[in-house]
Amino acid sequence: MTKFPSRVPKNPRIALKHGGGGRAMRTLIEEVFLRGAEDFSIDGVGLAAMADGAALRLGDQYLIVTTDSHVIHPLFFPGGDIGRLSIAGTVNDLAMMGATKLLGLTCGVIIEEGFERSVLERVHDSMRATCREAGVPIVTGDTKVMGKGELDGLVINTAGFALAQRVVRNDGLQAGDRIIVTGTVGDHGLAVMAARNQLALEGELKSDVAPLFELVQRALAAGGDGVVAMKDPTRGGVASALHELAAKAGVGVLVDEPAVPVSEPARAASELLGIDPLHVANEGKALIGVRPGVAEAVLAAVRAHPLGRDAAIIGTAIAEPKGKLVLDTGFGRRLLAEPEGEPLPRIC
Repeated sequence: MTKFPSRVPKNPRIALKHGGGGRAMRTLIEEVFLRGAEDFSIDGVGLAAMADGAALRLGDQYLIVTTDSHVIHPLFFPGGDIGRLSIAGTVNDLAMMGATKLLGLTCGVIIEEGFERSVLERVHDSMRATCREAGVPIVTGDTKVMGKGELDGLVINTAGFALAQRVVRNDGLQAGDRIIVTGTVGDHGLAVMAARNQLALEGELKSDVAPLFELVQRALAAGGDGVVAMKDPTRGGVASALHELAAKAGVGVLVDEPAVPVSEPARAASELLGIDPLHVANEGKALIGVRPGVAEAVLAAVRAHPLGRDAAIIGTAIAEPKGKLVLDTGFGRRLLAEPEGEPLPRIC
């Protein structure tokens, strides 16, 4: 009698989907990078939490630390570029942990031989402008050059440091909590896809890439301890981020699809390409989980900020099914699957 293996063997090679922010990437991290994480104990939130950063106890407050790498193609796209992306993405990861005071960023740049100096200067100018917008300096960095053909143009790595009085973990949802998204979804990924493939689309489709620190401060001030979870829905989009929040908290999430804000250009692009905006990356939006009693106050505070004027309450945490998303279309309900990976590789 033929014997079948007890489990499907792991693929010995890394695929693009393993960097896409969905189920495949999370499995890779758990199976490879979390091995041995228990060898070190810290006073705070560490690697094993798989949060947007770490939180290290520092007296009566926390030092928030995060790191991010950026490999987007093309380097320049409607609404942004790799330089703006690198600063905004790192600042947003700090904000999602509840940071209240930004301290500084690091910047490591790896450049392919033959890369145009004028393009590098444009990227640097964009980084400086975004730092001024976010109110945070780059305090140290590193530069490396690799041979022609050994790298695709430019890679940027950034790390960020901030202080927080209270850490907002991403496992704090309870049944009944509300989910706020701070604006229209899918703009970044669809804008990059259109630029990469030179698609002629109607309407002005632009990335939403922006630093959210000030907006998040308003949400925290309005909601206080009632803000119980935050996540920026980057790779994998809103669907992947909500799956992660639900799984970590041991709840489900009921998503009100008609309430999800989508810009008209993004909606048209998604329908043309056959891609659900809920599965597409964002770089200037946050998901905020709040207790029901503060939901309207937080929503009003977010909408009062220019980056949050299209914010909406799009969902509710539910007791069952745990770790799952239920999509209410207005005509019925169905499970919304977690994406295996981002439908567009090299998105951030």
